[in-house]
Amino acid sequence: MSLAAVAQLALLLAIVLALTPPVGAYLARVFAGERTVLSPLLAGPERLLLRGMRIRRRADGTPVDQDWKAYARSVLWFSLASWLVLYALLRLQGVLPGNPTDLGPAPWDVTFNTTSSFVTNTNWQYYAGETTLSYVAQMTGLAVQNFASAAVGLAVAIAVIRGLAHRRAPDARDGDRPVGLGSFWVDLVRACLYVLLPISLLAALVLVGQGVLQTLGGPVTVTTLSGAEQVIARGPVASQEAIKLLGTNGGGFFNVNSAMPFENPTGLSNLVQMVLVLLLPAALTATYGRMVGNRRQGWTLLGAMAAMFLVLVVVATLAEQHGSPAQHLAGLSTAATDGSSGGNLVGKEQRFGAAGSALFNTVTTVTSTGAVNSGLESFTGLGSLVPMIGLATGEVIFGGVGSGLYGMLTFVLLAVFIGGLMVGRTPELLGKKVEAREIKLAMLGALSMPFAVLVTTALAVGTRWGRVSNVAGGPQGFSESFYASLSQGNNNGSALAGYTGFVQPNGTNDGAFGITFADLLGGGSMLVVRFFPIVVLLAIAGSMAGKRAPVGVGGTGPAVGSGTLRTDSPTFALLLVAVIVLVGALTFLPAFLLGPVVQSLTTELF
Repeated sequence: MSLAAVAQLALLLAIVLALTPPVGAYLARVFAGERTVLSPLLAGPERLLLRGMRIRRRADGTPVDQDWKAYARSVLWFSLASWLVLYALLRLQGVLPGNPTDLGPAPWDVTFNTTSSFVTNTNWQYYAGETTLSYVAQMTGLAVQNFASAAVGLAVAIAVIRGLAHRRAPDARDGDRPVGLGSFWVDLVRACLYVLLPISLLAALVLVGQGVLQTLGGPVTVTTLSGAEQVIARGPVASQEAIKLLGTNGGGFFNVNSAMPFENPTGLSNLVQMVLVLLLPAALTATYGRMVGNRRQGWTLLGAMAAMFLVLVVVATLAEQHGSPAQHLAGLSTAATDGSSGGNLVGKEQRFGAAGSALFNTVTTVTSTGAVNSGLESFTGLGSLVPMIGLATGEVIFGGVGSGLYGMLTFVLLAVFIGGLMVGRTPELLGKKVEAREIKLAMLGALSMPFAVLVTTALAVGTRWGRVSNVAGGPQGFSESFYASLSQGNNNGSALAGYTGFVQPNGTNDGAFGITFADLLGGGSMLVVRFFPIVVLLAIAGSMAGKRAPVGVGGTGPAVGSGTLRTDSPTFALLLVAVIVLVGALTFLPAFLLGPVVQSLTTELF
């Protein structure tokens, strides 16, 4: 790696690590209902919103906690309402204001896929935003769901932490009364008001200062140097860009996403966007450590995430800097020169270079963001394998807002179980026994994504309807179909291109139905892999919340004996990484071999 690449990576990690403790502490205070620096400004709107929602309260005025079933029902009902409203808005955009180019609605199947995508925090796009959606659809539809879906993930993560952290003495007497995980509606409001809105506002101002577009003016027509006329789309970009990245959503206002100068014009804006993506997923590890009474627990999770992230970044950067076999066979130079970063620059912006593109795309594929500043389909075979591995881990290497942490806690339970089997001791987490019920649920949560991905990949490449959506062949074609299933099955949204669900039917029944098939298959997959793990993790949290745990010294954490497998040590971090790699490797290794690995050994350019 070049010195510039190392410096860029080091600066990004330094900023994220410096922000993790204070932001994590802030999140802990927000969701504990404590006073924060923004309370004088936001406490009034919070009370007004909760009063309008008619939240149940105790005699002292505090919200009534929900058990895990009630919390899960609230998540599902809110998400269903969000889905219905967004679908209606997208279908009616042709008769709504804020549509300077008189765009009509997209086909119903594309709208189904788009609605499912944004409600699930996936933001997979089978369309070009600037030529398909009106301003009102972008602002009041997609941008609102960027806030709502991120807030749902954040609320669920906090509820899961509460379940794990709840502690009572072994002789406590409260019968079989379910232990509450908090109120979803309170958590949702606080996530939006105190976390997502203020940070997004500041980020949008910074991005506008860097040249990111923000206007309600319609497209403009310009004359090029060759004398031709070109229509340039414009719109309210910066406001959507900020929450798209902070909420790990990823859906771009423009078709080329963060490669577009109107979305990401400078090296500094590129760095700011990467910081926004990693900020909340990293900070939640510190929040977890504070809420369970052991900050080392949070640092252990962060260390495991950072170690895997570093490996992937280094591999991707070296692969793209080295170039593809086809480039070397053609005698093309991939060495860095004055004014050029060198490497494989196909599909990349010169202002970011090979290293900047590899870093950005790794950041957004280990999280559930999916935004890209270059064409993933033009990466080398080994370079494109890196984002696939990031997706294959279940996006727990930082992961999405909330979803990354509760996904990682699934693997923590599995690592604790395996560690307990190795030492011959009953598995424990935070002083509570991890029993058969929790392990069965954890396995269901961990395997739901691989099952959905492999089934949808098989249908995409093994049926005549699925093959209609794939315009490429060979290892590249398989990689595109597999990546589409991985991306939608991990609520990510990035793509290798090629695999589509929005083209004009070719006049045959297979072609017309094939496009609808891709839309429905992907939309259904996104819904399942978003909400099934949420219900499973809330069930685990409810089960763990009801367990008795001995309290440690000072009553601030669980008691730890000499035989306890410590979950706040480097040894456990290594075990946790091994479990994540083992599950991902055993599940997806054959698919990796058929796609990007084979491609990296060929002389094909793409």
